[in-house]
Amino acid sequence: MDLSQLPDGAQGGQNAEEEAAKRTHEEQMRRDMMATVLDNGARERLSRISLVSPERSRQIEAILLRMAQSGQLKGRVSENQLIELLDQVRPSLSALCAIRGSWCV
Repeated sequence: MDLSQLPDGAQGGQNAEEEAAKRTHEEQMRRDMMATVLDNGARERLSRISLVSPERSRQIEAILLRMAQSGQLKGRVSENQLIELLDQVRPSLSALCAIRGSWCV
């Protein structure tokens, strides 16, 4: 059956299911990549950060993924290396919070 023959509501439902499946798949890929890139201590620390500040955690994950994809990471990131990265990123996050007028953690 062609999608053009389905009622509009059926097409929307199918598209929503596809989008949800795509998001779930992307989320699983992100988690797998983080498990590969971070050692246990770093993964636990990032998990605690995400409880307090999900936006900051996502930003750090994005940085780590870019670094891994570009070959900048040699081996797994330790908790101490993650702390160093957090310290480097902190000034830019503070500036972003000041611009947006929100509190940062």
